[in-house]
Amino acid sequence: MTDDNKTGNKEIRDPTLERSNSKVKFEIYGEEMIEKKVKSSGNSGRVYLPPNWVGHHVKIVRID
Repeated sequence: MTDDNKTGNKEIRDPTLERSNSKVKFEIYGEEMIEKKVKSSGNSGRVYLPPNWVGHHVKIVRID
């Protein structure tokens, strides 16, 4: 039986999964845009959106 694992016990990190301080550009096509601040809600954050957006798909992008 051969061991195909050439790294031994070393942890392999994927650099594409690590956070960096650099900004990235997103190009998004949509119907409307709204800019709001996330409010604290228990152990998470919350953003209220207009009621006519209920049932629609949205994308959230953190900008700062």
